[in-house]
Amino acid sequence: MRAKPFEAAIFDLDGVIVDTAKFHYKAWKRLAGELGFAFSERENEQLKGVSRMESLDLLLRAGRITDVTPERREAWASRKNEWYKEFLATLTPADVLPGVRNFLGLLRSCGIKTGIASASKNAPLIMNKVNIGPLFDVVVDGNSIVRAKPDPEVFLQAARLLGVAPGACFVFEDAAAGVEGAIRAGMRVVGIGAEQLLARSHLNITSFEQLEPVFLMSHIGVANHTGLGDGLNE
Repeated sequence: MRAKPFEAAIFDLDGVIVDTAKFHYKAWKRLAGELGFAFSERENEQLKGVSRMESLDLLLRAGRITDVTPERREAWASRKNEWYKEFLATLTPADVLPGVRNFLGLLRSCGIKTGIASASKNAPLIMNKVNIGPLFDVVVDGNSIVRAKPDPEVFLQAARLLGVAPGACFVFEDAAAGVEGAIRAGMRVVGIGAEQLLARSHLNITSFEQLEPVFLMSHIGVANHTGLGDGLNE
């Protein structure tokens, strides 16, 4: 089978490009503590890749807190976000994850378009703090979408802005919800992180440092020949 074209790379932001996942966890854990229950890193895995309000709902479910008014929910979500932004204030360009800049540079040198597809409404702040904006052609975030992952909206919007068909995109994700959303969009997915949590990815790596960018590119280029493209819409 002839390999599908690879014209664009679309990246989640938190936990894929920048190490911000720890800040989300610290803020949610602090909120859980104020509400009177413990919140573990394992439980936090369910929050990756989903919207702020959906994350709050999962947190409240973990704490068995029900019958919350919309006003209270908004207040709690805002409090968490203020704590999170305080943590973000400490970000520097050194917080870009290992290997990311080199890989992005290689993609762009090969003429591959690049985009961000993030559920975060803080994406502009994060990208400014770590000075990585110039490496991306488009940014789609929680401020410009209606439906959060696993809905494919954020990925499809990124592809439209890039002017590329979904089937010509590779998505780089660290969350199961993001992997599912990218698959629903008809895109191929590289999972970044624990393979058992990202089992539906077409290729899995633990970090961009795991493989030399050129070697990773070769895997991407022959994805359909190695069976990595199985299950995608033709």
